[in-house]
Amino acid sequence: MFAGKSAIVTGAGQGIGYEIVRQLVLQGARVILNDQDATLAARAVDAIRLSIENAEGAVGISGNALVGGGSFCLAMGGDASDTGFIGQLVERAVSEFGQLDIVIANAGITLFGDFLTYTPESFFRVLQVNLGGSFFLAQAAALQMKKQGTGGSILFTSSVTGHQAHKNLAAYGMSKAALEMLARNLVIELSPYHITVNAVAPGATLTERTADDAGYEKTWSAITPMGRPAAPADIAHAALFLVSPLARHITGQTLVIDGGWTATSPSPY
Repeated sequence: MFAGKSAIVTGAGQGIGYEIVRQLVLQGARVILNDQDATLAARAVDAIRLSIENAEGAVGISGNALVGGGSFCLAMGGDASDTGFIGQLVERAVSEFGQLDIVIANAGITLFGDFLTYTPESFFRVLQVNLGGSFFLAQAAALQMKKQGTGGSILFTSSVTGHQAHKNLAAYGMSKAALEMLARNLVIELSPYHITVNAVAPGATLTERTADDAGYEKTWSAITPMGRPAAPADIAHAALFLVSPLARHITGQTLVIDGGWTATSPSPY
């Protein structure tokens, strides 16, 4: 479905972002895989290569993941909230692939803290990464897509905490709700260039990060109507739909993927 398309995915060294990249590559895309940790990004590319080497027509290449038809991914370590680095991401995609069709602003941070004692340092860091990085990556990508004249797709990673109150996540939840409003607002400015802008809002998801919480899976299985937290693939499938030709008339929307949790919203505490 994504043969000949090129993409940037930030925050993709592991978890949801990693699985999004893996699925894009398997379906023919050429992808810049970004993570702030350059070593983690390189390992992710190697892992993708290994995971697809047995696929029909697959060929392994050191440092890249290559599949029949010319799809592959390249690692690019760096801070996706830094505007200078954002420019480098877009330039690299264009120089390597000749164009930029898809951008998934997945990089984000969670800094828990009680509202009454939350520090300015934590607050502004959450906004810099979750909002600033997504805003300016979308801006840089949109300028490139406008120049190309062939449209494109931009996707933000929001969260169910942008829909329902969650203890100790006031700043984080605020930033995620703002991303959904950004997606809606950009409909006005980017639709004339045939650029869609949407968001996914994952609920509890089993990733390397949440695996460190011994009670995470048990707790969220008990309070999620579908009986389990999401797997990264559950989020990735929804993300790929929204940046695919199948969703070419969908823009300004947020798709919640939470096994029904926001319909009932029991607290995990």
